Formats: sequence, C-alpha cells, structure tokens
Amino acid sequence: MGVSRALDFGGKPSAGVRPLVPAAPRRFLPWLALAGLALTAGCASVNQASVPAAVAEIKPGIPVGFLQPGVLPDGLTLLPPPPAPGSAAMAADQAVFRATRAFRNTPRWALAAADAVLTFPQGPAAFSCALDAPITQEATPNLYALLGRSATDANLAAAPTKEHYQRIRPFVFNRQASCTPQDEARLRLNESYPSGHTMIGWTWTLILTELAPERTDRLLSRGYAFGQSRVICGMHWQSDVTASRVLAPGLAARLHADPAFRAQLEAAKAELAVVRAKGLGPTRDCPAEAAALAVTLPKTRHPR
Repeated sequence: MGVSRALDFGGKPSAGVRPLVPAAPRRFLPWLALAGLALTAGCASVNQASVPAAVAEIKPGIPVGFLQPGVLPDGLTLLPPPPAPGSAAMAADQAVFRATRAFRNTPRWALAAADAVLTFPQGPAAFSCALDAPITQEATPNLYALLGRSATDANLAAAPTKEHYQRIRPFVFNRQASCTPQDEARLRLNESYPSGHTMIGWTWTLILTELAPERTDRLLSRGYAFGQSRVICGMHWQSDVTASRVLAPGLAARLHADPAFRAQLEAAKAELAVVRAKGLGPTRDCPAEAAALAVTLPKTRHPR
C-alpha cells in the first residue's frame, strides 16, 4: 500500500456549483499536535489554553497519526464484502444513486461539494456549526491537531479494505457526473469501499460528541449528513458509507487506548471550555447550512 495514495485526502468545492460556504485555500495550514504533553495546572483558564507540540509529517500537510499500522482496526475482518453485482444489495445501492440525482444544482448538492473537501482548514470547519464553536488553528489549536492526526488514522484504517475489494465508484459505474468534477480523473483510480471521507467524518463525529456531549444530537446529525454527502455527490455507494460507520467506532476505541490521544483529547476539552467562556462562535454560514440539510434524503435501508 503506497503511503501517498493511502493518505490522499484530496478534493475541493466544485467549480460548477456556487459553494454554500466560502472556499478555503486548497492547502493545509501547518499541523500541530500533542506528543505526550500533559495538561499543566491552570491551562484551562478563560484566557488561554495550552499550545500543542509539533509532530512529524508523513508528507507535506499530512501529520503522523496516533496509531501504528498494526493497531488499526482490520476492515477485512470487521466488514462484509461490498454488494455483489446482481444482488439485492447492489440494486438498493443503485436505487439510492438514482434518487440522489434529484439534488443536482440544489443547495444540498453544493453542501455535498463543500463536504468533499478534507484539506484543512475547511475539512473540520464542516462541523463548526454543529459544535457551535470555531475549529481553527488560531482559536482551537489542540482540537485542530486532534482532528488532523485522527484523520490520518481513519484514512489508513480504511485503505487496506479499499485496495482489497477495488470497488468501482458510482459516478464511474453509471457514467454520470459527480458534484466535484475536478476530482473525477483522480478518483477514477481510487477504490470506493469503504468510504474514506465517511471514515474520517464519523471518527471526527465520535470525538466531537465526547468533547461536547451537550451537542450530541446536532453533531451526530451533521456527521451522518457528512457521509450522505458522498452518496449525493455520486462518489460513493450507500453501502460504502454504511460500512465506514461500522469501522469508525472500532478506530475510536483503539484511539482511546493510546496515551497521546487521551492527552490531546483532554487538552482539546480544556481549550473548548476557553472558547465557550470567550463566546466564540462558528466560522460557517450556519443558516445556509441548516437550509441545505433540511432537504429530505432518500431512504437508505438495505435488505438484510
């Protein structure tokens, strides 16, 4: 498994649809993360939170994760194979794909294009409204770093299963445009099952609900929609997204066994308390996001 391929987080808002939120520069800001740093007394004051220590990058803009490869959950063990051609499950995937074509050129289509961007700072900013706080390097450096390193772990956890099954993406299979046409040439060569975007988004969701349990309903709803954006976009089958929602909790459990992750999580909790005390709000257009998310999605149940 090539590292650069496995860690390809690419994507940016579609040039064909006006972005729902302002597009961020297509680059990562410098990544910071905590490496065994414990909270010091008083770091959770209302004026200042601790600053995370720098960690190495696997490649420019992509930090090392918290976990070693052998510790990552095994998708080939935990997940069933993707639906076989001609099966009822594959027919259900196709039915969902056809239904989601009705979202073209709507605000929900534009949100799906915005959700396709995993590069920082826009990637984690997708959860800013649900968290009711900024997720930026300046305002929340520990949280920013926590999501960055966990994204690497999530992508690496999904990669072996993707490469094993070599599933074709729905926009390729059906010869139709996705919500991010600028990404299509690259993603034609990238496997579909399970969804790497959803693996990252659902891992982030689980982390954020622990940091802000009072926002659980909003965060879970946004995390679910983040995955559904890949279906709406035509980049993933429904079963790809559903599989990632199974694998991501396994990764979250593994992360909680890691001391560096737990220390970073506690630093992010203290940091979020500072943000709340300061009254800092989201960095996104929350009314526009809410309007797009209010669109009813097609049924996603699969036959057993």
